[in-house]
Amino acid sequence: MLIVNLIVDFELPFVFSLKERRKIINSIKCRLKKFNVSILDISDEYPKNASIAIVFAAHNEKQAAEIQRKIENFLYKSFPEIEFYFDNEII
Repeated sequence: MLIVNLIVDFELPFVFSLKERRKIINSIKCRLKKFNVSILDISDEYPKNASIAIVFAAHNEKQAAEIQRKIENFLYKSFPEIEFYFDNEII
């Protein structure tokens, strides 16, 4: 059993307040719930950048890579106007 911690960093050049950023992050979090993952907003106070941690369990590395690929593809398709940077850690 593996635990995967996927950190997703966003660049939001069109956002000018923390309230706008929170609205976008909450939308992303709500849509990602269909993958049965735990999500935490780990952003700092700067509104143009955001980060979320996505944590999930997988049986093996192949399944972990598949779930991560599905999440990445979903984010790219659902939010094409946002730039994403991914970093993962497998425990």
